[in-house]
Amino acid sequence: MSCQKIRKFSHALLQKSKAASLCKVLKTSVASYGNVASKGPTNQIVKCCENGQSCESNSGIQATGSPAIPTSPSPANHRQVAGKNFKEVSPTFSERAFTTAPKIDSKIYLWSRYNEMKRLVHDLIPPGVCNLLNPSTIYANNEVDLDEVEIYGFDYDYTLALYSNTLDTMIYNTARDFLVKHYKYPEGISKYDYIPNFAARGLHYDIQKGLLMKIDAFHYIQLGTVYRGLNPVPDEEVLELYGGTNHVPLEEVSGFYGKGPVMKQFMDVFSIPEMTLLAAANDYFNSNDIEYDPGHLYKDVSVSAFPHSDKLESKDNTKYILRGDETYAVLHRLASHGKKLFLITNSPFSFVDKGMKYMVGKDWRDLFDIVIVQADKPHFFNSCGKPFRRLDSNGDLQWDKIKSLDKGQVYKQGNLFDFLRLTGWRGSKVLYFGDHLYSDLADLMLRHGWRTGAIVPELEVETRVVNTEQYAQGLTWLQALTGLLERMQMHRDPESKKVLQDWLKEREELRAVTKNLFNPHFGSIFRTCHNPTYFSRRLCRFSDVYMASISCLLNYDLSYTFYPRRTPLQHEAPLWMDQLCTGCMKTPFLEEMAHIR
Repeated sequence: MSCQKIRKFSHALLQKSKAASLCKVLKTSVASYGNVASKGPTNQIVKCCENGQSCESNSGIQATGSPAIPTSPSPANHRQVAGKNFKEVSPTFSERAFTTAPKIDSKIYLWSRYNEMKRLVHDLIPPGVCNLLNPSTIYANNEVDLDEVEIYGFDYDYTLALYSNTLDTMIYNTARDFLVKHYKYPEGISKYDYIPNFAARGLHYDIQKGLLMKIDAFHYIQLGTVYRGLNPVPDEEVLELYGGTNHVPLEEVSGFYGKGPVMKQFMDVFSIPEMTLLAAANDYFNSNDIEYDPGHLYKDVSVSAFPHSDKLESKDNTKYILRGDETYAVLHRLASHGKKLFLITNSPFSFVDKGMKYMVGKDWRDLFDIVIVQADKPHFFNSCGKPFRRLDSNGDLQWDKIKSLDKGQVYKQGNLFDFLRLTGWRGSKVLYFGDHLYSDLADLMLRHGWRTGAIVPELEVETRVVNTEQYAQGLTWLQALTGLLERMQMHRDPESKKVLQDWLKEREELRAVTKNLFNPHFGSIFRTCHNPTYFSRRLCRFSDVYMASISCLLNYDLSYTFYPRRTPLQHEAPLWMDQLCTGCMKTPFLEEMAHIR
């Protein structure tokens, strides 16, 4: 069905482009003819001869308005081109002098182009084309052949176990109360309830300034997404705070694992309540004009909010788990096809055991060849200091030396170097899934050559937004308007500048509307206006494939090959049909698309 929609969309695109181009040619021809006819004598309209016959003038209207008079052909005025005779007529000096084009009102011209483009954009998005994205799709950054994958590895939280939003509220309330009772923060902070959908994954926090913000892939702060507490910071103040620019130097943004000397990037889903608590505490101090050290606040909130698993252990965490039957289906399917499975998680065994029994059953360990808990990622992947320790059936630590990693046993800590030595599981035959781009995937992708799959639960919500007609129309028109600004900026007279300023204002309004469709404070986790976010760039760098949940694997055969879409670089033409339908080309050049085939 989606292929039919794409073909219809492409056909409509091509036909509309041809029609627009033909209409423009006809308008130009009529305008030129009318201009010449009104200014004085002109040559007769000539048509080409066929089959070697003599040329004759078309019946036309001379300057006097009388019918054209046939004339005898002159050999000097004929030439042979591609088997056809054409009559050449050289205009006189007086005729050339009076055939200059009339001066066009640039303001009228700009608005005519604007209206023409708006009609074109509206007509080229047929009903139904907005529902092409499936939230259960697995997206490829790199080519992956599942037929070559023999071993599947998993993180636990937000990979095997997905949680409801009520868990965020519980973590927030627990951390807020700990902050007040243990660290003796003002009681007024207890009045701040959790705000769902305030923060988003991938945001940066300026530890010294106490500012939460979104940064793009080029280290630029997206103006309009900087918050001090719960209030946005004006763009002028942001520029002043950062030395007259919204660019943050590389050494300040973050280190390899998302934390630099100045900025901290929040990369996992569990960090959303922490960001909200930071914003609430900052807001309380600012609203009550209380001096405080933002750096100490950051440390205290971090300790209060994590480790999350320790806080969940004493509670019935199973009531927060979603879609456990899908997790069981994925694991059972892989095991039944002879795939080896392993688990590496930072969570403690009692926490994992309770959740896995709820989702899979009491014999869940029979599905896994290796189970490792409290692994201390990312250090597990980049350090060889900690040895493996075995846990007995009660979860108590044993001190025997680990010479092999056996099925049915549970291991604690350890390191990847010993893991590789004891298992021999290396290279692209291993595919590991996790939700944290730094702790779960970065080292495995860059240093060890494993295949990696990122779990991005936010994809489901963002896909629903992208599939709406409001988003499709708004984004397509935003791209078209941006292209018009690019092409029409050479008009620099005062009237044209006013028009261009109106367009720039509309462009900013469209950007704000598009951002608010995802999150009114910070927008999409994948884009800052037109640029990818810092999160999005890391997602592409550290994951071969990404998806909303591991249940997406159920939609694909285990010998399926994922091919990344070839999106054109800025200097490349969109020569592929799927690019003509997915917006990966410059919409303003719709009129020229008919020639790109």
